[in-house]
Amino acid sequence: MNFRKAILLGILLLFGSSVYAQDLQKVEVFGEYSYLRFNPTLSYLKNRSFNGGGGGVQYNFNHFLGIKAEFMGYGSTNFTIPAGTYSIPKLSPNPIVINAPITTQGNMFTYLFGPVIRVPDSRVTPFGELLFGGSNSNAYGNQILAICNGTTCTTAAKNASGTQHPFTMAFGGGLDIKASEHFSIRPLEIAWLLTRYTNPLTSTNNQNSFRYSAGAVFHF
Repeated sequence: MNFRKAILLGILLLFGSSVYAQDLQKVEVFGEYSYLRFNPTLSYLKNRSFNGGGGGVQYNFNHFLGIKAEFMGYGSTNFTIPAGTYSIPKLSPNPIVINAPITTQGNMFTYLFGPVIRVPDSRVTPFGELLFGGSNSNAYGNQILAICNGTTCTTAAKNASGTQHPFTMAFGGGLDIKASEHFSIRPLEIAWLLTRYTNPLTSTNNQNSFRYSAGAVFHF
């Protein structure tokens, strides 16, 4: 039993010494491609794909704990509303008749901040993160404008046709592979992304989406 404890202690000491033998690189600047599978919470709209990217900065307090600021932008993607008759009291007191499918576009931008837990090694550093902040998108606003075109919509509906800026959070993690002293490759970063856009058609406001990112990290 004592022999097993000695082996375990030796492994822990070896791991600890390999971590602290590295110089702590306090500042990381990263750039990433990002893919977002957005769930619009509308029965007639399937999940949509956003493509984009961005970057940010991370400050490491020690080898294991840091804080991150991240900014991502996503280009326009199509949202198609099928033809049909819709009863949408929030938009119009009368049923709204759409004679042909309506296709609109929407983009998104996210800005998130929060803690990062790292497990550093000489070559590979897994990490987990919990980020909070906000985002903005004109996707739902553009749908309102398209639906209300030629339809008697309420004033409140027209006022709701702008860009929304709801609470947003991300929970996930990833992996950095060190290529040199000041450069790492980030092949994988995945997260569950919660956005709280108010859907004017059904009054739902929680969208649970999947995000994948990959890119490069510069250490200073």
